[in-house]
Amino acid sequence: MEKHTSEMAAHEDQLPWELIEEILSRVSPKYLVPFRVVCKRWKAILDDKTFINNHKETFRFILATKSKIYSVSMDPKILVRELSLDIPGLEAQKPKKLVSCDEFLICSMDKGAAVCNPWLKQTTWISEPSFRFYGIGHRDSNNRSEESVYKTIWNSTTGWKIHDLASGTWIDMGSESSDSNQGKKGPKMHSTSGVFLNGTLFWIVTSDETAFLYCILLDFPTEGFYLYCEIPFGMSHALDALVLRLFNGNRFSVLKQCYVTKKIEIWVTKNKVNVEDGRDVVWMNFMTFSIPNFPGLVPFAYPQQPSYFIHKNERLVVCFCDESGKAWIYVMAENKLIDKVKIESVVDPWPLHCTYFPNLVSVPQGLRDEAKSEV
Repeated sequence: MEKHTSEMAAHEDQLPWELIEEILSRVSPKYLVPFRVVCKRWKAILDDKTFINNHKETFRFILATKSKIYSVSMDPKILVRELSLDIPGLEAQKPKKLVSCDEFLICSMDKGAAVCNPWLKQTTWISEPSFRFYGIGHRDSNNRSEESVYKTIWNSTTGWKIHDLASGTWIDMGSESSDSNQGKKGPKMHSTSGVFLNGTLFWIVTSDETAFLYCILLDFPTEGFYLYCEIPFGMSHALDALVLRLFNGNRFSVLKQCYVTKKIEIWVTKNKVNVEDGRDVVWMNFMTFSIPNFPGLVPFAYPQQPSYFIHKNERLVVCFCDESGKAWIYVMAENKLIDKVKIESVVDPWPLHCTYFPNLVSVPQGLRDEAKSEV
């Protein structure tokens, strides 16, 4: 592989860049990581989301059942592939949680959680039988994983704590709280699916019919939960869908579906998010869908929030389970249902699912070495 890389680099001035991109788009993702150091232009190509989106092995959703993990790609047709990930205990049980947060996919199991990059087929294991995983993030100055300090967030009935991935140390957040925010005790999450942005993790929190964004800072000694802003469109039913995602890299989007009317709304923040101050956040309606006979995205039999992404700011793509436990992909645009596909190849009912955008960020090497010796 190194020989072929050197040969391509030596002839890069003789080959059209379109051809180089086409060749790289057919290379297995796990071999692309060392290509980033060939030259600045190769690095720019491989870090470009457009290149990753056009790669032959890219995907948009991850589904998990007992013993199996699947990826779902969408261009031009829906394609389901089984992924090979080394997750302890997966052969005997379905994950408790499946969370995409920042660059990584997290499978939470009975005795801990696996931190994975499914595109690179890299996995590490964090052993913690008493707490449950809730999120992962990092703080750094340049968004490059080689210099990032990754931390994971865990919860139990006794409180919250933070695990430093590099050192393996645990930080107890205690159970104290304050009048101005939830302090270190933390609020009750509406969903375990958090969003990471600029060193801060965000979750939706609901209380009666009101919804809020709460955040946790990952910079010691300020680690703790804080009320960031209110979400003005709230909830009217316990089975309303309400899901937070990033929008265009530096803004928030929220999918809301009313359980009663089945109307879907996509709300986005008007401006770039300032993670240090949510007082000036302005929400605006970005999409609305009132489609006759549209199903509920949160099944009554097995309540699970849908997964979604917005394709090229034009189409809404949603993954959810119907009332029988079968997984579906729906594509919508201009208040119309464009396409719907039942994922027949995922046999087990009620698979967990989440949105995941592939990337070339490696799981930290030290952790993977340590995980191999433990598992």
